[in-house]
Amino acid sequence: MATLELGSMSPDPCTSVMAYPCNTTSINIVSLSLACSGIALLMAIFLTKKLQSYERGTPEMNKLCDKIKSGARAFLVTEYKYLTMFVFLVFAVLIIIYTLDPPSNLLSSLDNPDRLDGIRAGGCFIGGAVLSASAGWAGMSVATDANVRTTQAADKQGLSVALRVAFTGGAVMGFTVVGLGLAGLSFFFWLMTLNRSVGDPANAEEAAANSLIAAVDSLASFGFGASSIALFARVAGGIYTKAADVGADLVGKVEMGIPEDDARNPSVIADNVGDNVGDVAGMGADLFESFVGSIIAAATLANGNAVKVALPFWIAGAGIVASLVGFYAVSTKDGANQRQLMMALHKGVISSSVLVLAFSAIIVSQFFPGDQSAEGWKIFACIAIGLIAGILIGQATEYYTSYSFWPTQSITEAGVTGPATVIIQGLGIGMMSCVPPVLIIVATILGCNALSGDYGVAMAAVGMLSTLGVTLATDAYGPIADNAGGIAEMAELEERVRETTDALDALGNTTAATGKGFAIGSAVLTSLSLLTAFKDKAQVFTADIGDPVVLSGVLFGAMLPFLFAALTMLSVQKAAGAIIIEVRRQFATIDGLREGTAEADSDRCVAISTQSSVEEMILPGVYAVLSPLIAGLLIGPKCLTGMLGGAIASGMMLAIMMANAGGAWDNSKKYIEIEGACGGKGTTTHKACVVGDTVGDPFKDTSGPSLNILIKLMSMVSLTAAPIIRGWQDWQFWYWGLLPIGLCAIATILVHHLYWKNTQDIAAPIDDVVKDAPLAKDVETPAAEDQAS
Repeated sequence: MATLELGSMSPDPCTSVMAYPCNTTSINIVSLSLACSGIALLMAIFLTKKLQSYERGTPEMNKLCDKIKSGARAFLVTEYKYLTMFVFLVFAVLIIIYTLDPPSNLLSSLDNPDRLDGIRAGGCFIGGAVLSASAGWAGMSVATDANVRTTQAADKQGLSVALRVAFTGGAVMGFTVVGLGLAGLSFFFWLMTLNRSVGDPANAEEAAANSLIAAVDSLASFGFGASSIALFARVAGGIYTKAADVGADLVGKVEMGIPEDDARNPSVIADNVGDNVGDVAGMGADLFESFVGSIIAAATLANGNAVKVALPFWIAGAGIVASLVGFYAVSTKDGANQRQLMMALHKGVISSSVLVLAFSAIIVSQFFPGDQSAEGWKIFACIAIGLIAGILIGQATEYYTSYSFWPTQSITEAGVTGPATVIIQGLGIGMMSCVPPVLIIVATILGCNALSGDYGVAMAAVGMLSTLGVTLATDAYGPIADNAGGIAEMAELEERVRETTDALDALGNTTAATGKGFAIGSAVLTSLSLLTAFKDKAQVFTADIGDPVVLSGVLFGAMLPFLFAALTMLSVQKAAGAIIIEVRRQFATIDGLREGTAEADSDRCVAISTQSSVEEMILPGVYAVLSPLIAGLLIGPKCLTGMLGGAIASGMMLAIMMANAGGAWDNSKKYIEIEGACGGKGTTTHKACVVGDTVGDPFKDTSGPSLNILIKLMSMVSLTAAPIIRGWQDWQFWYWGLLPIGLCAIATILVHHLYWKNTQDIAAPIDDVVKDAPLAKDVETPAAEDQAS
């Protein structure tokens, strides 16, 4: 077996200095991260208790809240049933492959394979998947409890307290994600080092470094598990929320002329459920994966250097403490405008960022003493660059998506001439919004690479995500505020309450857009680091873009984000069609529904959205997991390297364009509704912007956010599979590539036959819709599922 050359990626000062901190043990490496993750989880519990001290409101408000919670729980239960089968299938495959061909055997010249590598890889995969799903479930549970309390606060205590309640609910999500992510990753890293000796025991330095390398290699499976759950959660949640949203808007607001979130609309509960399963549970799983993925990438590129392995764990732990302080810095006053509300949230992010820099300086000074201090301060500069880059990307995204600035206002003004110009202007703004984030990311990569090579780029990603506790809180706050507004409308509270929740909701649209920009930027840095780690593990020494094999991989990879976005967009259209048909049927057959004297059957819409979204997530997920295996097994690691590079480049552009265009379209409508621009509600300009918002919904909440998970998942799958294809020549074992191709073909045929073949006609006469509609007993509702449970 070939022996991995230590220090092939960067100088390793610990290979010849076996003194502190170079001789630190595995438990010391994760000591601070374990302690801080415990603090984060305690903070999440404390904030949950604090949240429960706020009042829930009237019985009608509680009834609506319980419906939303029941629907969200039913969706996640159904989704997790499907994902359980996938997780155990991959678990079995990893055990078999890595038991037969242990990756740690590549690290030693001794013929002494460790057959436990299969169990380690499988265990890490299960751990990453379970913790990612748990983070999403916990966030959904708290968000569906915080929404009604935010409505009550807006009614009785005003804007300031309502912001605090919604932000507290979002903070529970933020601290749960970083707490579970860092605790799980730290624990599994420590577990992977137990009773592990890799290499020649006579060479203690090499054996110690190899043991760390082997432990970190096992963590790639942890990231694979987290990425898989994140992708399916984001795709299914995004399809659910936008199918319900589009259906509610087109039939309720456009066809029936009733207000947004009106209780007469049968799909309005499903719309509010979707906010929680897509923007809370889905975003939580997404950033959980980014958070742990950045740490795994940096630790992998540390190449057995104990100090460099420990550094990302300690920086992430310090970021949790900084986020605690940042949480308490968020506050505002009643009557605040959008700029003042945004500044209230910025105070939390900025204060935590300053503290992270201070903590990082202390850690670096201790980890790199004496002659090593120069290298340490270069790494510190990379952390600072990453942190600043994250803030700048957020600011750029805010500029393009907030109605306080020209880009979104220009979309509203374009609505004067109709919906076509709204869509044209929005697409142009979305494309233009790619420029600042790309320049920021390029400058970050070049600067960090010049300072500290590939490891410096990875640490920039760690720095960018170090304040995730408070950054995610500002993002998860948005759907809570959106739900609060929906409850206020459905419960028929006073107009002043809806005005307060609308102000919070408009801010939430902007914070959601900045959160997506932040997620995309961190995904690119993390994916680039994972790509570098893959090249090293797979022994791809050069990847010449002029090589036809590499260029073919680039083209194939650049196509995948467009295929993935197309599938998810088509899925939203298909699922929304089913919702539209059901809503039209209820308005046609339930006497008194439009007049408000009868109650809509919202459970039917929730059940249809749940089933449709879970069915539609299968094919995009299969393609995402199997595409790297097709390129790597069929052609070889060089082609896979090109594929990852192409996917990262095109995926970033498409994700930024879709997320920002969708956010700008949404806020162009809010600009009219809140500020009374262009004549206010009910005008032709308002109707034109509603159409733009409807087009932008799947852009910003389904396809766009899913693309950053796509590039991370493919990078993580490639890193996990790197030991298998290590050193392969082009087309050397092409026949193994036929297996993932066959699986893709089978999945495509099955999904087409089971789900895509039989579609309903949205344009059918209403009598045909009523005649062909399934009976209530044929659709399992959330209430029925709760009774079955």
